[in-house]
Amino acid sequence: MTVDVTPAELYRRMYRIRLLEERLLDLFATGALVGTTHTCIGQEANAVGVIAHLDPERDIVVSNHRCHGHYIAFQDDIFGLLAEVMGRVDGVCSGKGGSQHLCSGNFYTNGVQGSIVPLATGMAMAEKRTHGDTVVCVFIGDGTLGQGVVYECLNMASLWRLPLLVVCEDNRIAQTTPRALAIAGDVAARATPFGVESAAYATTDVLEVLDAAGAAVEYVRREQAPYFLVLETHRLRAHSKSDDTRDPVEIAAMAAEDPLLVLAPHLPDAERREIEAEAEAELAEVAAAAERSPVAGRSVTGAGAPS
Repeated sequence: MTVDVTPAELYRRMYRIRLLEERLLDLFATGALVGTTHTCIGQEANAVGVIAHLDPERDIVVSNHRCHGHYIAFQDDIFGLLAEVMGRVDGVCSGKGGSQHLCSGNFYTNGVQGSIVPLATGMAMAEKRTHGDTVVCVFIGDGTLGQGVVYECLNMASLWRLPLLVVCEDNRIAQTTPRALAIAGDVAARATPFGVESAAYATTDVLEVLDAAGAAVEYVRREQAPYFLVLETHRLRAHSKSDDTRDPVEIAAMAAEDPLLVLAPHLPDAERREIEAEAEAELAEVAAAAERSPVAGRSVTGAGAPS
């Protein structure tokens, strides 16, 4: 399956996610934000490549603690996300959901590992009964594979032929635990005993992710049956804000495969710089608007959304 999206548009979508998350980390570092946040810096190709094939009006995305890229790619709402993490009333959940618990339209997320898979499976059952052409896409990480409920859901999704796309973003580390210390065997093969179609790709190239996801989404929509898509990727920043025990040399090697760097040669330099400048101007406007929004709990009237 192909979608009409150019390399320039893919770069724009990824760069907007990158800028937003870098701004969040800066705000936390200066003490302007409290709590925590989990960025997908280095994994933007997955969010953009998969969600390019999904329709926000009929499809459903269920995400996890590392949800910002999925949210922006699906809902195109940088202001709502930034205001939410800042605890402002104009946030997507009125400043009460924070970084990990976003709910808007057909987008849902939860920071509890594994819990989102039965949620998505139930949604897939409901959608199959009522609409018949919806795809429910749930994003998990390799660390979530330690939860037994994942396999219970793969079993049910296969048995009942549910339109469930499980995307495993395998960055080979669960917080500070390397995958090799926690997961045995082939990740994609874990779906095989349940009769679930699966595929694995080791790439940070959004064009390759786009093709792989297109085939997966097309299968789920056509067959109304589950699919398990594994995307090996790189988490270039800490698990949350500063908890990173990896060797800096290892991180530097992964940074050479930054999805933005991989896609950049497909664009003329002038076009790429223009995209970046426009995104930076947009974020500056959005950040100023979020600052104007009242803090949640102090006012019931939102007034900060950019015009």
